[in-house]
Amino acid sequence: MAQTILHKGDTRGHANHGWLNSYHSFSFGSYYNPDRMSFGALRVLNDDTVDAGMGFGKHPHDNMEIISIPLEGDLEHKDSMNNTAVIKNGDIQAMSAGTGIYHSEYNQDKDKRVKFLQIWLYPNKRNVEPRYDQITLNLADRENKLQQVLSPNANDAGVWIHQDAWFNLGKFDKGVSTEYTIHKAGNGVYAFVLSGQIEINGQQLNNRDALGIWDTDKFTITATADAEFLLMDVPMSI
Repeated sequence: MAQTILHKGDTRGHANHGWLNSYHSFSFGSYYNPDRMSFGALRVLNDDTVDAGMGFGKHPHDNMEIISIPLEGDLEHKDSMNNTAVIKNGDIQAMSAGTGIYHSEYNQDKDKRVKFLQIWLYPNKRNVEPRYDQITLNLADRENKLQQVLSPNANDAGVWIHQDAWFNLGKFDKGVSTEYTIHKAGNGVYAFVLSGQIEINGQQLNNRDALGIWDTDKFTITATADAEFLLMDVPMSI
């Protein structure tokens, strides 16, 4: 029988640094909750808003798969691999930190804030050569269907990472329903609502609510209002 865990949006950790307003689905920074350390390989899901002209200065990472999904505005990225890029709504960025990287992220716009999801996954290979990947997605490909945006395979749809994980984005009209089949035995799915309302296996989820589901092969998602959501299919053991 499927196992589930419900994380309501208002139970997340919260840190307001003035220039950065961040909600943490899992323990991060000054927010520590021993019951919210990770969902399998999914270690960090931060829901960040960065003020105009502000950002994260140069800082290090290693042995982590880092995914950024912009929701609003533009975020400039620079790193120690000599990449300079701007990511915006409709893009997805992935970095394999591996043996170690430095990077910075800035909102260069002087009058608009940036909203983005910052996601960290534990890798299935340590000390790999650092790498950077960024693509622009076709937003029409998630209208009333699931759009794969990340996988373990370099020649598959979306970006790829060093982990047996698959991400899908959906933008469903009210009443649209689909069945999702988990990609790999031992994986579970962390479903995160970006807007609207969905129902999974009878559980109603509203804006910024999340449901983890595992010990099942498949489940049904129904939009009970117009909705956007992210599905993160990840190994439950690391």
